[in-house]
Amino acid sequence: MKFTIQTAKTAALALLIGTAAIMQSTTADARDIQKTVVAGGCFWCIESDFERVTGVSEVVSGYAGGTTANPTYKTLKGTGHYEVVEITYDADVVSYDQLLNMFLRSVDPTDAGGQFCDRGDVYRTAIFVSNPAQEASARAAIATAQRDLGQPIVTPVLPAATFYEAEDYHQNYYLGTNRVITRGGVKTQAEAYKFYRDGCGRDARVKQLWGSAAPFVTH
Repeated sequence: MKFTIQTAKTAALALLIGTAAIMQSTTADARDIQKTVVAGGCFWCIESDFERVTGVSEVVSGYAGGTTANPTYKTLKGTGHYEVVEITYDADVVSYDQLLNMFLRSVDPTDAGGQFCDRGDVYRTAIFVSNPAQEASARAAIATAQRDLGQPIVTPVLPAATFYEAEDYHQNYYLGTNRVITRGGVKTQAEAYKFYRDGCGRDARVKQLWGSAAPFVTH
């Protein structure tokens, strides 16, 4: 093929277009994906709340903070483990501080004995942190929430612990279609979840505490 100035210009233009496409693709893929673990009582509820948050890509129910390896739902009591969720999020869309703000206003952080109708150590609240920056953010969020609420907050800030994923049937329970037996009769998992959440008084108590600042309660 005869090489001409026009050929050189065409080749240069194609190179520029290709380089721009690669840079655009790289930029799009270079998201700041982070994870955080919090405990807020029943993990079904925290999972269903935070999966609605823009920038959150996944919420997984699990266990953390205890002394035994590979805990299960049936063997959790007495192990020191909390019911927790692991939240995966794009920090360019929703910040760690924003997630903490929402978390503290979606629970009763004044209750050291559990959450709502769920009592015991398994259902305590906690924020697990992986580094000094996260710890500083968590303590600042608690201080702000305590000032806004006007009551002492007992939610502890704890060092990151091994996260154990809960059994498959707990994941996305609030969307489940399998039928289960409840005190209200046979229901789908989604129906049972709503029956439980309403009966446990979670949203009513959060609304009482936080009013219009509660991010997941219909006002």
